[in-house]
Amino acid sequence: MVAAHRGTTVLRTAPGAGADRGRQQVRVLVGVLLLNLLVAGAKVTYGLWSGAVSILSDGVHSLADSVSNVVALVGVRAARAPADASHPYGHRKFETLATVGILVFLMVALVQIVEAAIGRLFRPEPVSVTTVSFAVMAGTLLINLVVVRYEARAGRRLQSEVLLADAHHTRSDVYTSLAVIAGLAGVAMGWPVLDPIVALVVAVFIGRAVYAIARQASDVLADRAVLPEDPIRRAVMTVPEVLGCHQIRTRGSADHAFLDLHVWFRADMPLIDAHRLSHVVKDRLMETFPTLQDVVIHIEPK
Repeated sequence: MVAAHRGTTVLRTAPGAGADRGRQQVRVLVGVLLLNLLVAGAKVTYGLWSGAVSILSDGVHSLADSVSNVVALVGVRAARAPADASHPYGHRKFETLATVGILVFLMVALVQIVEAAIGRLFRPEPVSVTTVSFAVMAGTLLINLVVVRYEARAGRRLQSEVLLADAHHTRSDVYTSLAVIAGLAGVAMGWPVLDPIVALVVAVFIGRAVYAIARQASDVLADRAVLPEDPIRRAVMTVPEVLGCHQIRTRGSADHAFLDLHVWFRADMPLIDAHRLSHVVKDRLMETFPTLQDVVIHIEPK
């Protein structure tokens, strides 16, 4: 008997399909990068030629998308590395660091756009608005819609925070492109001040994206709980011999979570039986929460 014994069982999971997931993420990001480069090139080139700060600003926004894709690719490749002695919990937080990289480039783009827009408000310049202007914006808008749908769907399927963050970033391009098109229509009707005003509207959308991505990344880096306690408790209590559990803690990201908790067994239960049952608890948890990568169970008598 081990009436007063406290044991700790560390339960690890196999890497699973992590490598394949990483390859799929890379394929998605490469495709999105090429499309974003096409969109950014078209907007920046035409913005410089026409003098439309709204189009140029939107091009800078799209260029930030392209740079963030490169950062994300680097992060995803690092995240694919398996756990080792120096990183026993794996390298998945490198993916979150890549998300922070996206945040940094968004902030840079935000500052550039605000500076350009304010400068144009105080120093108005002629803007050439033609049918080509609307064609360029409509074409890039269509590409952005395709990118958002493709990347968001892949992000949900792969449960990838970096793909979802990048899709959120690109979604802001859709709104800003619509605002730019509306501003161009106003300029064509004789309201040139709408060009820098729309550029400031673009800055607002980027600012919202900055806040959303910063909050998501900080949750992971600050080890915010990622799984609710009640469903975990219910899964544990499906094992009849378990008397209860407490000190439930989760951390990580939605697709790469870690869990530790204390599980109560009868005080007169042999340690070997408690150890065996802890594996049963582990199996129930893994079945209920497939994103769990590692479970640590502290055995307690009651």
